Amino acid sequence: MSRIRFFNLGGLGENGKNMTVVEVDKALFILDAGLKYPTVDLLGIDAVYPDFEYLEGRKDDIQGIFLSHGHEDHIGAVCELLKRFNINVYGSHFTISILEDNLQEAEMPIVAYRLYRINEDKKLRFGNVKVEFYSVNHSIPEALNIAIITEDGAIVYAPDFSFDVNIDIKYHISFDRINDIAKYGVLALASESIGTGNINRPNNHLEYENIVTKAVMKNKRVLFSLYSTDLDKIQRVVDIATRYNRRIALIGRKTQRIVNIAIERGYLNIPKDKLVNLKFLTEEIKNDDKDLVIIVAGVRHEPFYMIQRMCNGQDKLIQINKDDEIMLLSPIIAGTEKIAQRTLSMVLATGANINQIQKSQIKSSHASPEDLKMLYAMLKPKYIIPIVGEFRHQYQQRNVATDAGYPKENILLLENGQVAEFENGNLISTSEFIETGDILRDGSLIGDINSVVLKDRGQLSAEGIIFVSISVDTTYRIVLGGPEVVSIGFMYDDDQYIDELKKICLSNVYRYLNKRNLDLSKANEDLRKILADFIYKISKKHPFIIPSIINVK
Repeated sequence: MSRIRFFNLGGLGENGKNMTVVEVDKALFILDAGLKYPTVDLLGIDAVYPDFEYLEGRKDDIQGIFLSHGHEDHIGAVCELLKRFNINVYGSHFTISILEDNLQEAEMPIVAYRLYRINEDKKLRFGNVKVEFYSVNHSIPEALNIAIITEDGAIVYAPDFSFDVNIDIKYHISFDRINDIAKYGVLALASESIGTGNINRPNNHLEYENIVTKAVMKNKRVLFSLYSTDLDKIQRVVDIATRYNRRIALIGRKTQRIVNIAIERGYLNIPKDKLVNLKFLTEEIKNDDKDLVIIVAGVRHEPFYMIQRMCNGQDKLIQINKDDEIMLLSPIIAGTEKIAQRTLSMVLATGANINQIQKSQIKSSHASPEDLKMLYAMLKPKYIIPIVGEFRHQYQQRNVATDAGYPKENILLLENGQVAEFENGNLISTSEFIETGDILRDGSLIGDINSVVLKDRGQLSAEGIIFVSISVDTTYRIVLGGPEVVSIGFMYDDDQYIDELKKICLSNVYRYLNKRNLDLSKANEDLRKILADFIYKISKKHPFIIPSIINVK
């Protein structure tokens, strides 16, 4: 009999940052380590990682990290994890290839890490625990679900999947392996919740293909914006463009690298005679041939950002004009709402024809309620743990599970850090909490960005900043120059306010100069407080105020 603990360091009650830990008799199995893209209130932050602090004291217990697929919300934090822990990494060939690309981008030598390529037939043993896999359909190749096989049954981790039988065989689902794992008896199924609202979504790709075909049939240059990891959707655009004898160009910072990996593995087929490399724009070179299909791809906001650059003349390869057809096939995701709407407006201003595909028009790559019920039926888990998504998604999966006949006490709605503990095949507690949190990445800086910094950034963006400089001679106790006042991002509509502000500065500086003991730092701090009170009275604003009393001898 085993003592099993299940908890998440990220991914519950949020979009992204997925990281699950299964502990079996002290042995830790890490399932994914993803990043989350920042919301608009995290000013200047590039990415959010799970907090790994709990693992620091348990590093000798870690058996490895097992990756489900190559999307950044599941592998985006692995590089940061490997900087701290010398552990084995297991994933499909395609997933490990993307991870290697991430390591190179982070200037981390691949040979320094233990990366193991596995497939659905691989069975790994760690003492009395086995780890097995089965292939699932998702929007990126070689996606796997993972099973931790214990003496009390299997803990199945099913983060992103769908049962799409209309997709290319290369994205197959291994139903036979699912049935094999079911024979162990499934103690708990941790399954994704994002797709629980996909009730009215298409159940095939026909509508998507019709939209793409209508665009390609037009006698004009067509630009498609897509997410670079949606390789199945990119392949469908390529196939339709090839069918209509179009030439194809791929644009995107990271797109070419992922595309090269996909071509090498046979997951993306682009006829060489149709693939073109665009040259930089000149007076002679316009790259506006009517037989061109341009695929603009990237992650998160990148497709929208690149389209914007093409609209305002900053892109070196493409200048969007009124004769173009623009297809936004990258649905709006969390954090991209503003840039997506801005992109729409900028394209319309060029006179180009634009169509923005809605999520409701695309077959989802996430499990619908019916997909979840099918997985329940095949695995017959004793407990269901909704993972991956906001709390509303987790709650919706609980409704799906109850509709499938599961009692509510067997459906565990957990929070990040909340531990579900099983003993002898039964749930005994969900009361323990492990401390979790966010690690923020700001450029090359990771982890040392606290709430004070973010508050300061928010204040700067909302209220502005005022610089005040005054030159004094503390020997002769006189003012040599100033005060000079410079404001950035702070609006005032009356010069009288500036004159009054200068008078306040001078009177307080002279008061400081008349003191017996001169403390320059205290004088600056006192002046900052006095000016802050004055500015608030006249404007009801709290701009950053930086006074600088400089001693010039």
